Amino acid sequence: MRIIQSRSFEKRVRRFRKQEKKVLEKKVLDQQVKKIAKDPSIGQEKRGELRGVFVHKFKIHATLYLLSYRMADSDTLELIMIGPHENYYRDLTNYLKTRS
Repeated sequence: MRIIQSRSFEKRVRRFRKQEKKVLEKKVLDQQVKKIAKDPSIGQEKRGELRGVFVHKFKIHATLYLLSYRMADSDTLELIMIGPHENYYRDLTNYLKTRS
């Protein structure tokens, strides 16, 4: 399976790694991406404006992170956005609207 990252995902991961400064968090993120690649239905599919987008939730220490993704085609997984829950869905909707 091919995995691609959106610009938003790349920017947030770079910022995330700088803030955390720990190898453990990077490994946790990599493990979650591998889980999604193995079973893309692991996340919850969204409705309405976000139809076709899945969101997978996981914790790093005490913080709940959301990772949104979608299947670009049968063999390509697109990682859209990652971040804490606060304003996540608003930002995700705005990002997808500006992208279309």
